[in-house]
Order: sequence, then C-alpha cells, then structure tokens
Amino acid sequence: MPDSVSDFYNELADSYHLIFDDWDSAIKRQANALGSLLTKQSSGSPLRILDCACGIGTQAIGLAMLGHHVVASDLSPAAVHRAQRESLHRNHTIQFYVSDMTTLHEIPDTNFDAVIAMDNALPHLSSTQLRQAVTAIGCNLKPNGLFIASIRDYDSLIHQKPTMQPPAFYGLPGNRRIVHQVWDWAANTEDASYTMHLYITTQSEHGWKTRHFVSQYRCLLRHELFTALSNAGFQDVRWLTPADSGFYQPVVLARWPI
Repeated sequence: MPDSVSDFYNELADSYHLIFDDWDSAIKRQANALGSLLTKQSSGSPLRILDCACGIGTQAIGLAMLGHHVVASDLSPAAVHRAQRESLHRNHTIQFYVSDMTTLHEIPDTNFDAVIAMDNALPHLSSTQLRQAVTAIGCNLKPNGLFIASIRDYDSLIHQKPTMQPPAFYGLPGNRRIVHQVWDWAANTEDASYTMHLYITTQSEHGWKTRHFVSQYRCLLRHELFTALSNAGFQDVRWLTPADSGFYQPVVLARWPI
C-alpha cells in the first residue's frame, strides 16, 4: 500500500477519536452490531477474529469486550501503538501487529473464524492491491471462515460525487469541535477517485485550532469487490445495508470454502 496511506493514519492516530461524538460509545455500538452479525453467521463462541485494518482499535477493542479472541493489525505503526495503549487501558488482551493487509506476512496465526476490515479501509487499495488483499485474507481464514468488510456506498456516490460531508458539531460550549470532510474528485481517471480532506477544529480557552488531514480513496464498486472475492475463492458473497446489519456503513460478507 502507498506510503501516503500510512502517513495519513500515522498523522491522524492521536486525533482519530475526535471524529466521533463519543468514541467509547461508538466502540460499544459497533461491537454490538458486529457481534450480533458474527453470532448469526458463525457457530460457537468466542470466536478467533483478525481485524486486519484495526486503526486505533475501534472494532478490535469492542469485539474483545464481548469476549472474542482478537488479533489486530494495521499498516500504520502510530495507529497500532495507539490501539495497544487503548486496549491495555481497558484491560483487554489483544495481539497487535504492524502489517499490510495485501500480504499479512507479520500475522503468525492462521485459521481464524473471521477476518474483518471495517471503516472503508478497502477503497485505499488499487485493483491489484485489492486482489492481493482478499487472497491474503482468505489464506488466514479457516474452512468456512467469514470475511466482513464495510465500505461507503460508492455505487451511489460515483453518480452523486458529493463535494463535502456536512459538518458535525460535538461537545459543550467552551469545549466544542467541528468535524467535516471535503472531497476533491479527480477528473478523467480510469477509476473514479477523490482526495479526502478531513478537518477537525477544536475549541479551547485559547480559541479555535484546525487540524487538516489528507488521503486518497477510489470508488470501489460492489461488482469489482464481488469479482475479486469470487476469483480469490470466496463463496456466498452478499451485501447488507445499515438497516439490515445495524452497522453505519454497507457491509459485505463472504465465506471461505470448506
């Protein structure tokens, strides 16, 4: 994966929790949605789960809270170190690794019941990298294991091409923050892509301060992801809407063959 993706998450690691109204509440909310989904799709509990795009630990920590055995990895060393600190602070035992999801070479274990890649991680990948990633993920699943990923609804967004995500206001007067995104769409590219500008503006007794983070995404359409998963050997590829899954983004599920 390009260094620019790692740089983005390295720079964002200390501020990532600020994009949520309440990060601890988000951890529990997402864990409940994912935990319910995993319970319906898998037999037995607790499960052995690999979070291959763990970031600062939002899903990994939540699933560990539910009693699952979690291994977590991410491309960004700073994000992994933050996730380790947050996990220890909450007294959860999670094994963390710095690893690129296109290879997952650093993960010593295989035969996971489930591998997850949430929060729109896959659209950072090129078409070639996507094929490499789903192959690596399949190699880390046990027979009949489950892959779950969430991405934005690019099948709709590619036509709308919104230029911004509306600002969200969090916190109380005197300690407020504003979080918003601006999307700069590229013209005349083979794969529709955009530069995402994330702004986090925080208020303190000294006034307002804005932090600016930049990363690249491309419109990963359902057909491309379905084809990549199928060609890698996955079966029973299907999509769930937020209304179906309880998760805030569309979710794709795929089964590794027996």
